[in-house]
Amino acid sequence: MRRLIKAIALTTALAALALPAAHAAAVQAAEDKPAVKPADKPPADKPDLPALPADASIHQSITVNGRPLTYTATVGSLPVRNADGKKTAEIVFTAYVLDGPHDARRPVTFAFNGGPGAASVYLNLGAIGPKRVQFGAAGDSPSDPPVLRDNAGTWLGFTDLVFIDPVGTGYSRSLLKQDETDKAFFQVHEDIQYLSRIVYDWLQKNGRMTSPKYVVGESYGGYRAPAIANELQTVQGVGVSGVVMVSPALDGRNAADPDTSPLSWMVTLPSMAAANYERQGKPPTPQTMAEVETYVRTDFVVDLLKGRQDPEAVERIVKRVTAYTGLPEEDVRRMGGRIESREFLRALYRREGKLGSWYDSNVTAYDPFPWAPQQRTGDPILNGILAPTTSAMVDFVTREVGWKVEAHYEPLNPGVNAHWEKNWFTSIESASDLRRALANDPKMKALIVHGYDDLSCPYFGSALVVSQIPPMGDPARLQLKVYPGGHMFYSRPDSQQALRHDVMALYGVQ
Repeated sequence: MRRLIKAIALTTALAALALPAAHAAAVQAAEDKPAVKPADKPPADKPDLPALPADASIHQSITVNGRPLTYTATVGSLPVRNADGKKTAEIVFTAYVLDGPHDARRPVTFAFNGGPGAASVYLNLGAIGPKRVQFGAAGDSPSDPPVLRDNAGTWLGFTDLVFIDPVGTGYSRSLLKQDETDKAFFQVHEDIQYLSRIVYDWLQKNGRMTSPKYVVGESYGGYRAPAIANELQTVQGVGVSGVVMVSPALDGRNAADPDTSPLSWMVTLPSMAAANYERQGKPPTPQTMAEVETYVRTDFVVDLLKGRQDPEAVERIVKRVTAYTGLPEEDVRRMGGRIESREFLRALYRREGKLGSWYDSNVTAYDPFPWAPQQRTGDPILNGILAPTTSAMVDFVTREVGWKVEAHYEPLNPGVNAHWEKNWFTSIESASDLRRALANDPKMKALIVHGYDDLSCPYFGSALVVSQIPPMGDPARLQLKVYPGGHMFYSRPDSQQALRHDVMALYGVQ
């Protein structure tokens, strides 16, 4: 598992991954006026930066399930200030608010992606925003026209939506020098603190402090979501009605040494089996996955703990793992039945000269260096999503909404990961924050959702975490749902609709 999570820090800016109170005083109240007016001078800290535009809005409409929805889309920014009132960063958001009379009962949902260097565009234009561009599924190509279409899976019908880009992602930016930026924003706890304050500031600025509030996060954002909920409850003074964790990384401490701990092998095997079932035309369901999940919790872990000095235990593992993964038996035997996920992706398609994606192993691309001992190209899904999401988001922000910014949009910023807190990938842990948030508010609900085929944040990791959380009132307050697909399972229409149905139940919507 250490290799899994560390690889995210080194090679991606998502969360196919996938974090409380001293800094709260360092962020002062947000201004009621736009963060920067067009006539303002550039920030004094970085005089070469063009000033951000004033907030811009546009009225739009979509049709979802035959129901027309008219809404206002706003792109703007909020300042982060230190204890001395000095502006240290500018956080850009995209908000969608349903038009019509104010309804104090209408929820507002705050969305974060992961990485930790990923902008919120993936949840926005892929999963839950009112418009979407196709990406992340088998057959998608970077050169496909990045056309925005009405999103049948949007959550806008039952909640307003605010997508927040952390420092270094999207158009959000630090106004500090690099070493100061690292300390103020690229630390696990500081990240949670300033983002929680941004949620507070948006609520105050827009008069929504009394609305029901929800937090959703994907990948590393799935780590952020329960941590932000707990920070809002206990520091900012904001109640949270529910948390949705999409393909989350909840506990990096499971990244124990794979030579001595069975956890990393236990967590990934069910996702490998799910991908194999899908290749056989057998869709993964709770029923089809029950056998391998039971095996992982019982005979598999027992034989792993017996070690490699027990030939009979190794032989049993090889036979079962070969059947579950679909790999050639000689490959499984060479690895002792302990299948590292990156090697799995190469071994699976080596004879075809292709690579599988870490985020959905049944999404493939040609391997330009098939004989190299190590993978020498990017992930098939990551390589394929940058172009459509960047082009669609930049066109939406600058042309449709008219927020004329002079900057490059950062959908996946590896520089953020490079400067992130050292060893974060083995220390992040927000399962405790989830426990605390549920205990703090007996009415708060939580939903964890995954794709079966995801090896970056395997669903069985969350299953092991949830099984250790004590019941607190109604057991239905905390649920784990798994759908066909990978890290971005919502790229599949059926899985996206299943997600929407389960989220509506969480929100109490019929």
